[in-house]
Amino acid sequence: MLVGGAGLASLLLFLLVRESLTDDAYITLAYAKNLALHLHWGLIPQETANTATSPLEVVVLGALSAVTRIGGGIHPVAALGVLFVVAGTVTAWGWTRVMRALDLPWWTAAVGVALALLNPFLLSAVGLEVILVPALLVLLLAMALEGRPAAFGVVAGLMLLTRLDLLVFVVIVGLGTEAIRRRWPRALLVLAAVAGPWFLASWLFLGSAIPDTLVIKVDEVGGFGELDYLTGPIDYLRGRPWDVSLAFAPALLGLAATVAWLGTRVVAGRDWAARAPWAARLGPVVALGAGAVAYYAVYCVLSVPPYHWYYIPPVAALSLVAVVVGVAWLRQPSGAPARWSTAAVVPVAALAALAIGVLVADLAQGVPWRSPVIFGNYASASDYARVGLALRGRVGAGVTSPGEIGTLAYFCECPILDKFSDRGEVVELVERDLDYGNPLKRAALAVNYLWLDRDEKPRRPGYQLIYYRGPETKPGPSSWTVWSAAWGIGHLELTRVPGARQRAGLVDPQPVQ
Repeated sequence: MLVGGAGLASLLLFLLVRESLTDDAYITLAYAKNLALHLHWGLIPQETANTATSPLEVVVLGALSAVTRIGGGIHPVAALGVLFVVAGTVTAWGWTRVMRALDLPWWTAAVGVALALLNPFLLSAVGLEVILVPALLVLLLAMALEGRPAAFGVVAGLMLLTRLDLLVFVVIVGLGTEAIRRRWPRALLVLAAVAGPWFLASWLFLGSAIPDTLVIKVDEVGGFGELDYLTGPIDYLRGRPWDVSLAFAPALLGLAATVAWLGTRVVAGRDWAARAPWAARLGPVVALGAGAVAYYAVYCVLSVPPYHWYYIPPVAALSLVAVVVGVAWLRQPSGAPARWSTAAVVPVAALAALAIGVLVADLAQGVPWRSPVIFGNYASASDYARVGLALRGRVGAGVTSPGEIGTLAYFCECPILDKFSDRGEVVELVERDLDYGNPLKRAALAVNYLWLDRDEKPRRPGYQLIYYRGPETKPGPSSWTVWSAAWGIGHLELTRVPGARQRAGLVDPQPVQ
């Protein structure tokens, strides 16, 4: 019942958000579209690239999109809907295994699934790899609780193919679970068998084992002014205090539960397992919470930009910890069969109230959503789609993006160029970091890009697409009025690029007549 209900809820949630996908979601969809149509790995059909952060999601969406050709044409958005429903269903199934391993009541899982699927940060990033994160985190925990190193290795491998930085959770949960720690070679071998072939193929044939997005995002450090990963939530809180508070509240409760468990463990000392065997069984759960803290700390040290989807892994993990520990903490230990204190309803009721509050906030955004709750693009998905379709057949050798490329590239299917689509621009970033980076960074880049074609140059576009903010009219057939919930009314204007120097902004643009 729980699994079926989660599948139905996932379908309804996807229908709620499907018209409001963020621009970065369309980067993934464009990759999947090109893979399904041409077996091509790239954001645009004209260039091979390696800027898909999640190879697993691209491959799954590409396969599902290819299946949709049975009905005529490619439908990656429909494929995304299928994946979203499957991910929600797997999340619920993982929760049922956690329930059985820890003897949790069913309503605990219902609240946990609701908090995972309703989080406005997650729903604002549908289309990105984050839709897989809650499912994989709960499966990782379930395999750890069940003491199954081979299955743990399978899930861990899938996590690395989803986002390489999820390795933080794999390592800490593995070390924090005795059954996995004692048989770590088996888990490691299975992980390597699942994830290794892709990273080897990517290293040899795409020129880098790790996606180029790592270099690109690190290059953006400082591009958001004083904002970084640490201060990002404060800025989000100023803009949407109610929504952001509801999104982070379960995670803060999970953080408190993690700290309380660790403090109790220290106080109990060597008699921990004997005095509180039920609490000792929560070790893998608390390890997941510790992984979330470590993940957050790593991102703060790297000072990466505060993109909202970067917060979903730690928030999802700590929300899970809040639900499990919040109930299990009040279990009455005795020699009799496990009993549950009626007081256990209190923390779960509080979390259930948060889930209801988040649902209300999600629905308050509109039905269906016109734009995500957390949003920063220059234009809505529908406006970018309109411009992308209008650009088809007009830009010849290429057009530089206005700073956002996903939706335009998906609908135009033309050479829209920036560092996400043009490998030549990534080569320039790599060469610069190899020349001026610190020794450790240079060594890592040299290994990762050992097979990269360093002679590849950026393409020379004939046009550029420029975004202007404001309601002023921009007449002409090469200008389009767009709207964004974040920026209001704006305009996109197509202009000619007379020479390569203009690509760096050194020559005034000439409007297309």
